[in-house]
Amino acid sequence: MPETDLLQHTSQVFKRVLRLMGNRFEISVVNDEEETANQHIDAAVEEIRRIEKLLTTFDPSSQTNQVNQFAGERPVKVDREVFDLISRSKIISQLTQGAFDITYGSVDKRLWNFDQEMKTLPDAETAARMVRLINYRNVILDEKKGTVFLKEAGMRIGFGGIGKGYAAEMARRLLIQRGVKSGVVNAAGDLTVWGHQPNGKPWTIGIADPGSARHPFSYLDITDMAVATSGNYEKFVIIDGKRYSHTIDPKTGLPVHGIKSVTIMSPNAEIADAMATPVMIMGISVGLDLVNQVRGLGCIIIDENDKIYTSKNINLK
Repeated sequence: MPETDLLQHTSQVFKRVLRLMGNRFEISVVNDEEETANQHIDAAVEEIRRIEKLLTTFDPSSQTNQVNQFAGERPVKVDREVFDLISRSKIISQLTQGAFDITYGSVDKRLWNFDQEMKTLPDAETAARMVRLINYRNVILDEKKGTVFLKEAGMRIGFGGIGKGYAAEMARRLLIQRGVKSGVVNAAGDLTVWGHQPNGKPWTIGIADPGSARHPFSYLDITDMAVATSGNYEKFVIIDGKRYSHTIDPKTGLPVHGIKSVTIMSPNAEIADAMATPVMIMGISVGLDLVNQVRGLGCIIIDENDKIYTSKNINLK
């Protein structure tokens, strides 16, 4: 038997599940030796923890919190990595006409907050006041000085809509640099895969069924691709016969309806993560139109009647 065949058959998938960034992460690498695989996974975990420290809003000393603390007062110098992530976030905000906005943390929950026991929606005026400070245009970046300034007092930035994807993407790149030919980084269902399974086949991933998040309704064979899903599987309310998601439109302050789930495919996990929720907010026709214009982006949308819509480049099994 040729040596390459022998190697192929000794490769296996080594996995580790742990809690990172407040989410369940599962890191899988294909390798011949358990010890080497564990060293690779250790390195990926450290990279994700490093990113969490930069982006968290729970640590008062984090750069993100420093930016928020001095909102309306003065610019704050941040690491180039944080500066660039904010810069890319603003580009995604422009692309999605504000449906994605890292200043979403500025929402005033004292006026109104999503509650699964609620029986009525807030009036439009209250909802609009709740989101008055959300505006990515008021994040002022100084390229030369490397500073970030939030123009309005009370504004806050947060990376809830892009951070998991960014961490998964950086962990994938690190593992590839370390010579890992195949693997999966799964950040609470938002995942990035590269290479092939030990049997030479692409990775098969399930697209969650909106009626039951644990049971896939379809499968995709993918490699060198990231997939992220935004859905109202668990958190929704029904008011006057309409199903409303816990996802709030940052421009109106009202919960979105009409779509149960959006799954985005992209070669980059950061983009997949960042685009899933805004497509849900933008709605089926506008969302699909946008996805079809962005090269390398794919999309599966399931509406409230379980009808499936896909971008031009998607073929479901």
